Amino acid sequence: MYTLYYSPGTASMVVHLALLELGVEYRLELVDLKNRGQHSDAYLKLNPGGKVPTLLIDDRPVYESGALLIILAERHPESALSPPAGTPERDAWLQWVVFLSNTLMSTYRLWFYPNEWAHDEEPSDIRAAVQAKIESVWDRLQAHLSAQGPYLLGSTFSGVDLLLTMLMRWSRNMPRPATDWPALKRLADAVRARPSWKKLYALEGLTEW
Repeated sequence: MYTLYYSPGTASMVVHLALLELGVEYRLELVDLKNRGQHSDAYLKLNPGGKVPTLLIDDRPVYESGALLIILAERHPESALSPPAGTPERDAWLQWVVFLSNTLMSTYRLWFYPNEWAHDEEPSDIRAAVQAKIESVWDRLQAHLSAQGPYLLGSTFSGVDLLLTMLMRWSRNMPRPATDWPALKRLADAVRARPSWKKLYALEGLTEW
């Protein structure tokens, strides 16, 4: 039994999608970010970083969305979340999970939370640099998907496509959203057509994108 501490549309989204793809039993616990629920004493005991998601696995709290995607894939090796361990495809899958987590998710924090590094609002030149960094990732992914797509692992859908589509969604209000790149839009459209995506929107009350 899993319990997911989540907030709609945040980094918990990929973990929720993975649980839906697996078809396993789980329970949702909403973390109210508007009222700083992520900084409550009770939540900080689960996740000292004060971020979502946190997943209780057999009553043991684990966090970091990329890690949770890997853990769920390992706990359910029969699923389509990842290729079998020990294969070249699994190596590529792990590579993309880490790349998206380290390169894209960390840069997004600079875009959405400039106050974390002592600025109420980013100076325009720094903001432009952060935007350019994110767009450079879209350029790289566009080239990869154009040559080897439609999914990150070629013709086969996997959980890393859920992670990528979540991150693409975060760009929807940026000056140039990820869907401006044709191969990325094709992947996003394929993932958004999946039952897990539609069910998550209903459960979390999401509407945009």
